Amino acid sequence: MSEKKKSFFKKANKNAAPENLSAEERAKAADVEEIVSPMRQIVNNFLERKLAVGALVLLIVMFITMFVGPLFMPKYSDSYTDVTQQNIPPTMSLASVPGELKNDIKMIDGYGSFTVGLSNAGKVYVWGSTKIGTTGVDVADIPDDLPQGNIAMVSAGIDHVVAIDNDGKIWCWGYKKLGQYGTEAEVLAAGGEVNPNIAYFPQELADNGVVLSEVKKLTCGYQASAILMNDGTLYLWGNKNGYKNFDLFLAAGAMYDMDFTLNYIVGVNGRRNSIFTGSRGLYDVVRPNVGAQSVKIASYLDGRTIEEVVTTNNSLALILSDGDVCFAGDFSSDAIKAPTLGADEHYVDVIGGAMHYTGLTNKGNVYSWGKNNLDQCEMPGKTTGVSKIYGGSNQSYSVDENDDLIESWGLKGYLFGTDTRGADIFQRIINGGKMTMTIGAIAVIISSIIGIVVGCIAGYFGGKIDILLMRVAEVFNAIPFLPFAMILSAVMGRMTLTENTRIFIIMVILGVLTWSGLARLVRGQVLVVRESEYVTAAKAMGVKENKIAFKHILPNVMSVILVNLMLNFGTCMLTESSLSYLGFGVAYPRPTWGNMLNGANNATIINAYWWQWVFTAAFLAVTTICINIVGDALRDVMDPKSSVEK
Repeated sequence: MSEKKKSFFKKANKNAAPENLSAEERAKAADVEEIVSPMRQIVNNFLERKLAVGALVLLIVMFITMFVGPLFMPKYSDSYTDVTQQNIPPTMSLASVPGELKNDIKMIDGYGSFTVGLSNAGKVYVWGSTKIGTTGVDVADIPDDLPQGNIAMVSAGIDHVVAIDNDGKIWCWGYKKLGQYGTEAEVLAAGGEVNPNIAYFPQELADNGVVLSEVKKLTCGYQASAILMNDGTLYLWGNKNGYKNFDLFLAAGAMYDMDFTLNYIVGVNGRRNSIFTGSRGLYDVVRPNVGAQSVKIASYLDGRTIEEVVTTNNSLALILSDGDVCFAGDFSSDAIKAPTLGADEHYVDVIGGAMHYTGLTNKGNVYSWGKNNLDQCEMPGKTTGVSKIYGGSNQSYSVDENDDLIESWGLKGYLFGTDTRGADIFQRIINGGKMTMTIGAIAVIISSIIGIVVGCIAGYFGGKIDILLMRVAEVFNAIPFLPFAMILSAVMGRMTLTENTRIFIIMVILGVLTWSGLARLVRGQVLVVRESEYVTAAKAMGVKENKIAFKHILPNVMSVILVNLMLNFGTCMLTESSLSYLGFGVAYPRPTWGNMLNGANNATIINAYWWQWVFTAAFLAVTTICINIVGDALRDVMDPKSSVEK
C-alpha cells in the first residue's frame, strides 16, 4: 500500500463518521480495500445492530441469573408451602413499622401477611400486606368509630383484628364470614342462617365487654380468637373447621394459659403441669431443645410448673417456673437450635412466629431459633440492651426501656409476591427458568446431533441413502408434535417414574421429534458445497468419504447450523412451557415457567392475583424474543447475499 493511502487511512480512522469526510476522501476510500477476516466481519456486522446487541446482553444476563441465582438461594425448597403467606402481592413492607409507632411501642402482634401495633398513646397501626384475598376487605381500614387513643390491647389473626379499649369494650374488624367476629343474633337479624361450624362471638362480651384488669390474654389464630381471664374463664369464637379440637376445647373448662397452632388450640391446665388439646398423647412429650430427644413431660418438669405456652404453626414452647424453656411438636430437620444459656441466664420472655421463636433473657440478650427459610433467625447487629420483644408471623422486633424500636429482623417482603401455596414467586421463577432453559438446551443438542448427522449423510452421499433418510425425516415431520407429546406424557403419568426420569424423557421427546427441519437444511447446504473444488481435490487425494463429509464440508455450513440452533432453542423452551402449561410436562412442585403459568390458569388468579402470571409470562416472553432477535441477526450477518443487499 502506498504511503499516500496509509496516510489517508489514518485520517479516515480519526474521522470515522462519513459526514466528517470530504467528497474527495470518500472517493479515495472507495478505492481502498481493507482485509478483514470473515469472523471479524460477522462480529462487526452484528455489533452494528443495536437491537441485536441489546437482546444478546439481556439474554446473557438472563442465563447468568437463572443458572447462578439458585446458588444464592440455599434455603429454597420446591415443595415449600405456608398457608399464612398465600397470595401476597409484591411488597417489601412486611416489617416496616410506621414512623409514629417506632418511638412509642406498647405491643406488636401478627399471624399472617400483616402486622398490627399499638402505641402507649392507645393508637392502633396496621402494616404489611393488608388486603385479604378476593374478599374486598382491607384490615388497614380501621373502623371510624374505633376510639383511637383509648385502646389497651390488640391482636391479629390471619384475616382479622381484635382490640380491647380501656373501658373493656371489644372491637373487631377485617373478614368475618367464617365467625371471626359477629354474634349469632347479628347474623339472624341480617337475614342469615346459623352455621353449626361456627362458634359465634359471645353475646355476653358483645353486651357487657370485659373488665380490663381481669383480662390475662388476648390472642388470635387462623380464623379464630380468644380472651383468657385471670380466673381461667375462656371466651373462644371463630371457625370450628380451622381447628380439629375446637369443640373439645370449648368444653374443657378453665385454663391457666392457651394459644393457637395452625391446626390445634393448646392450653395449660390449672395445675400447670400438662398441655391440653383434647387429643390423647399429642403433646405428652417435650424436648429440651429443637431436634433433641423427647422425654415425658412429667419427667422433664420434675416439680416445676408451666408459666406460659407460646406457639408456632406446628410446635409450642413452654416457659417454666425457673426460666427454662422446653419444646413440643414438629420441627424441620434444618431448624436452628435454641442457644445454650449460662448458669446465671434464663429466659424472661419468648414469642412465637409462624415457624420461629425469639427469646429475651434476664441479661437483655435476644436470640432467635427455629425455621430460618425466610431469614427469621438472621439476628441484627444489636441484640443487647433490649427491654421487650414482639413478633409478627415471620418478623421479630426488639424494643428498649423507653419503648423505642431498636431492631427488626425477619421477612421484609416478596419482590414478586407469593402464589396460592405461599411460595416466593421470584425464587420459583429463577429455579423454574433454570429448569426450562436446561430442558430446552438438552432437547436442542439431541435434535441437532440427529439432524446434522442425517442431513450431512443424506446430502453428501445422495442416491438411495438420501431418499431413505429424507422419507424418514418426512415421517417425523408429519407427526403432529404437540398432541403426540401430550399422549406420551399422559402415558408416562400412569407409570411409576421418578421426577428426574420424567424430565429426561421429556427432553428426549423434544429432541427426537424436532430434528427433521435441521436435517433438511443441512442436506441442502451440503448438496451445494459438495460440488466445490476443494471437495474434488480431497477425493483425488484419497481422503475417506466420511472425513470429507464431516471434517471438510460440515464446518463450511456451520454458520447456518448455529443460527438454526439458536432459533430452535427458543422453540424448545416454548414447547416445554406449553406442555407444562397444559399439565403434561414437569409436574409440581418442581417449577418450570410453563407449570407456573398452568398454576395461575384460572379466572380468579388472572383477575385478582395478577403477579402470579405476569412476571412469569414476562420472563418467558423476554427470553424467547431475545433468542429470536439474536438468531435473526446472526442469520443476516452470516448470509453474504443478505449483507450485500442491505
